[in-house]
Amino acid sequence: MTTLLLVDDEKNIIELERLYLEKEGYQIETAYDGKTALDRFRALKPAAVILDLMLPGLDGWEVCRRIRQESDAPIIMLTARDQDVDKIVGLELGADDYLTKPFNPRELVARVKAIFRRVNPAPKTQRLSVGDVVLDLDRREVTAAGKPVALRAKEFDLLAVLMQNPGIVLTRERLLEIAWGFDFPGETRTVDVHVAHLRKKLAGARTQIETVSGVGYKLVGG
Repeated sequence: MTTLLLVDDEKNIIELERLYLEKEGYQIETAYDGKTALDRFRALKPAAVILDLMLPGLDGWEVCRRIRQESDAPIIMLTARDQDVDKIVGLELGADDYLTKPFNPRELVARVKAIFRRVNPAPKTQRLSVGDVVLDLDRREVTAAGKPVALRAKEFDLLAVLMQNPGIVLTRERLLEIAWGFDFPGETRTVDVHVAHLRKKLAGARTQIETVSGVGYKLVGG
């Protein structure tokens, strides 16, 4: 059974999440503060973490940072503050997704399922090549200029979409829809953050992600 770690200091939020996620067959473990969350994460090694930002002791940003130093387990952040900067900081620290409180528990379930589809994709046997960047969909491996590149799940998915459409300008909204598998109305900064990460990791390759002002991005081979 797939284990999820729910971290929130509001017990009513934990119980709401538990109610909907257990119906989907997930094993639920809980923590109500940052230190306990880290201890339970290390002991249980859950498949994913649903993490509130505002926690007593260690806050959610610090918990996310420490988890990401140890594991690539998916993290969905919850925040009561509808501030772009909070979401961007969370993504830069390694969170895979976020929801703003109050949230629809059905949307939380949908996002958990979407994350697991990306982390455990259906078997594929396709290999993509644009310029000096090669992406193996089956092995989920990438090389740039002949050197392996370590990408996180969403970075890989975003690069795959761009490589499947070389030279084609894709809007941020379209990239969110395809690479994330879910609609994020008005939250296109998520794409910008991940493109910035990809550019750093592909530095030195001739293949580049170009910005098309006011529209989106395209991948061009060197």
